[in-house]
Amino acid sequence: MNNNLKDILVVDLDGTLLKSDMLHESFWSAFGNSWLEAIISFSKLRHGKAKLKEYLCSKADIDIKLLPFDEDVISYIRKYQQKGGRTALVTASNQIFATKISEHLQIFNEAHGSSGENNLKGTSKATFLINQFGDGTFSYMGDAEADLPVWKVSNKIITVNASRALCRKVELLGKPVECLVTKVNETSSYIKALRLHQWSKNSLVFLPMLAAHQLNALTIMNSLLAFIAFSLVASSVYIFNDLIDLSADRAHPEKKLRSFASGSIPISHGPFIAIILLIGGGLIAAYVGWLFFFVLTAYYFLTLTYSLLLKQKVIADICLLAGLYTIRVVAGGSASHIEISLWLLAFCIFIFFSLASVKRQTELVDMKKRKVAMAKGRGYHVEDLSIISIISLVAGHISVLVLALYISSPTVTILYNNPSALWAVSFILLYWITRMVFITHRGNMNNDPIVFAVTDRTSQMCFAIAGVSLIVGAVL
Repeated sequence: MNNNLKDILVVDLDGTLLKSDMLHESFWSAFGNSWLEAIISFSKLRHGKAKLKEYLCSKADIDIKLLPFDEDVISYIRKYQQKGGRTALVTASNQIFATKISEHLQIFNEAHGSSGENNLKGTSKATFLINQFGDGTFSYMGDAEADLPVWKVSNKIITVNASRALCRKVELLGKPVECLVTKVNETSSYIKALRLHQWSKNSLVFLPMLAAHQLNALTIMNSLLAFIAFSLVASSVYIFNDLIDLSADRAHPEKKLRSFASGSIPISHGPFIAIILLIGGGLIAAYVGWLFFFVLTAYYFLTLTYSLLLKQKVIADICLLAGLYTIRVVAGGSASHIEISLWLLAFCIFIFFSLASVKRQTELVDMKKRKVAMAKGRGYHVEDLSIISIISLVAGHISVLVLALYISSPTVTILYNNPSALWAVSFILLYWITRMVFITHRGNMNNDPIVFAVTDRTSQMCFAIAGVSLIVGAVL
């Protein structure tokens, strides 16, 4: 650290003090509030980036306290200030953001940001700093090549998580250089952003093939390709959803650790990753068949509808979630060219409506524990918990009734030699659904009931017994 405390330590915000970028933060916050803001913001860009930042700043709803600040950088600044040094936050982000962040952190003597006319970046920032503090009278902490003009007029260069190429460039400037590395392994963060554990839900595409007992090479291959396509598109949706839900995720004790919310991945990378995944899934879907491609396309647009419009609508969100589970089964049928029976469709609608309600029940139980009255980004109040619990239980038990009626119907004899063995499945399902609601009620359920079921030992035993019962019913 520079011992000449007469110098001023000037700190950049985006990518330096903050493990994110306020332009992208404000865009996705505004987009989450209204998708029309995306169109309007692009029109503002015609008048310059400064105007765009000013507009998005006025439309965004960002809790400054929850932003992913770099604690190592903050510690560096505190130590500098504690030794008597002056510090300044100078950023290309809008002045309103600069002021709020400075007031929140209490580690800067002054804060300067862009106005609607001047984008404080690159040579513009260098000129501003010379006018404000003088040439060569300040140390500058930054992270990108856009900071090179500023480093040229500073007396010390401090980089934060700079690339090797950038480090070589700043060394050629012939000034004292200090390199801070605060990033963790990014590869694991990118993998985490895909939510691979959620891919287990896409195994529902195999259900039509299994229910119809059509286990041949063609149906298995098509179902497997459908699983891969669905998983890629689903991950694309998860990334898009994470970008919209940045503020809500940061307010959640577990979701705040997600890759984009925590700042472990730049927000700017999100759209590119999502598009690549979407294209990959779409190409595989087109290869499987155009009917499957259209079903997968419908799934994608329904998820967008959920994220942008219906997520905050009480009950409507549960209905759409149940529909998104069910459409996976429909997609499996379209991929394997197997007609979905009305029995299977009715069973899926009720069982998934139950599980979607359990998902909301989980969130409300967590809110009650944290003494939060209303979920951020949702339309539910903690007082709704009892109603949602009843819905979870009733819908689940109706799915058991549908299964029981199917077992009693003449059509079951077409696929099963011994239909009476299927009654064991009904009792197992009755037990499992009731247990899931109990676990959720006691606060022991994670965010997704299907993911929980896949990893829960008792659920695995229930599935195994049910599977054996189905085999016995079909073979013996």
